Amino acid sequence: MSKINIFKTISLLAAGFLFVTTPVLHSREAGFRVEKDLLGEKEIPADAYYGIQTARALENFQISGIPLYHYPELIEGCAIVKMGAARANNEFGLLDDKILKAIEYASNALIQGEYHNQFPVDYVQGGAGTSTNMNANEVIANIGLVWMDHKKGDYQYLDPHDHVNMSQSTNDFYPTAVKVGIILINDKLVEELRLLAAAFRKKGDEFNQVLKMGRTEMQDAVPMTVGQEFHAFASGIENEIEHLKNSERSLYVINMGGTAIGTGINAPRGFAPKAAAQIAKLLGKKITPAPDLIFATSDLHSFVTYSSALKCLAIKVSKICNDLRLLSSGPRAGFFEINLPPMQPGSSIMPGKVNPVIPEVVNEVCFRVIGNDVTVSMAAEGGQLQLNAFEPIAGYCIMESQNLFMNASKTLRTLCVDGITINKEVLNRHMETTIGIVTALNPIVGYEKATEIAKEAFETGKGVLEIIREKNILTEEQIKELMDPKTMTGLEPKKRS
Repeated sequence: MSKINIFKTISLLAAGFLFVTTPVLHSREAGFRVEKDLLGEKEIPADAYYGIQTARALENFQISGIPLYHYPELIEGCAIVKMGAARANNEFGLLDDKILKAIEYASNALIQGEYHNQFPVDYVQGGAGTSTNMNANEVIANIGLVWMDHKKGDYQYLDPHDHVNMSQSTNDFYPTAVKVGIILINDKLVEELRLLAAAFRKKGDEFNQVLKMGRTEMQDAVPMTVGQEFHAFASGIENEIEHLKNSERSLYVINMGGTAIGTGINAPRGFAPKAAAQIAKLLGKKITPAPDLIFATSDLHSFVTYSSALKCLAIKVSKICNDLRLLSSGPRAGFFEINLPPMQPGSSIMPGKVNPVIPEVVNEVCFRVIGNDVTVSMAAEGGQLQLNAFEPIAGYCIMESQNLFMNASKTLRTLCVDGITINKEVLNRHMETTIGIVTALNPIVGYEKATEIAKEAFETGKGVLEIIREKNILTEEQIKELMDPKTMTGLEPKKRS
């Protein structure tokens, strides 16, 4: 492969699929600089801020077609951790003020969203995240060098290993950076979910006095209101928000300072708490060092915990979408109790058909998130001895799930929930013909007698109230007080005779 083609769009035909990734493009006119590593020399485009190890990773990992810059929070996480480590090293007198300022300048630029296109490495990679670490080290070093009025690649003044990676290993930097990235996305995800819950709450308030039949096991149960149903949807999402926030706290415990396997080799004593304190200050979260750095370096418990919370959210939201699709089914042969906003024609052969495409696509997102959780579980289980080499796929799956859910939540809210209306005629007809209100007779005539009334109503087609009147089971006053569906919803207290 030619030098130029390495850095142009890479296409790989594998297993019948075409994977395409689009790293930074460079022109031959820009020229090259030469960098070297233990494998030899390599020409790097002169305008690239990354270096030789990033270039090798571009050749080696043509897997998902998803570059690191697809997840800007991951790059921000890398920058926060590198800046925190640099400040801790400066406190120990290991890094002079001039180099610290260069690393801080470069890291802040990344946090502000600059130079993200210099992170073209595929997220899915071997080496436990080494390529991501070196991509960050090289970019920060070269941004700093230019800021210091040196040329890119003049690492004698600011070195990716000796300065940017000081007192670190990929094995403590990478999981910490991924955790920070997940935390940053979680803040955005929680906010989007709050908006979705609020949309369901608003519909609950709008429909709070509209009666309908509740159902259990797809059979008529007892009366409720449409508002109660929508408030329940909101409560379910709010519960999962709290679960996500609680699970996020497991990510606050980091193994920075453990370096290669958790023993802290090449880091000064006391580096772990100082680095954690600096990261906590930059992130605004209660980041703390793990009590046992050797254990923490090989363990993915926090990833499993947070991914599990995403799975729980997926299960809850998917169930809600199932209900929305069922309640809107019809318009003649289904429930047809609610109307979802019509978004597009639903069939290429059946005229007039409109499908519930928004809940459907959210269902698909939920299926993907549940599958991603399985991958995270397998990655955590697959670790060996003092390191888990599969952290990249765990981080990728979690961040993909987070981003999918942010998009799906907004789509469900704006293109579906906000526009839901109800079909009062259908709801009223169900209330008038239901046998479910017979349950209210249990305390008065007993379960067996109430069952006989329900059976007779079903077999004869008569209404429950009609039979009650025929058999003089209740007076008209009692019927008004005890058999009013509104009193069965729990919204209005029953009157006492």
